[in-house]
Amino acid sequence: MTEEIKREEEKTIEEAFKELDVLALKLEDRETSLEESFLFYKQGMELLKYCSEKLDTVEKKMLQMNEDGTLSEFSN
Repeated sequence: MTEEIKREEEKTIEEAFKELDVLALKLEDRETSLEESFLFYKQGMELLKYCSEKLDTVEKKMLQMNEDGTLSEFSN
């Protein structure tokens, strides 16, 4: 009943968000059994963790341009 999820290394953040949307709809469906709900919830939490890690990686790689036009590592 569940769709096969791509391996995390191959997935873009956009694809992960789309999968989260699908899982949310399935969780809201009154026809979804309790067992399926737990499975969908677990998949959603794994996707959220994946997205968080991806965003952290992107943030660390971001560069900011200084006033003189040079690039430096992004810092908070």
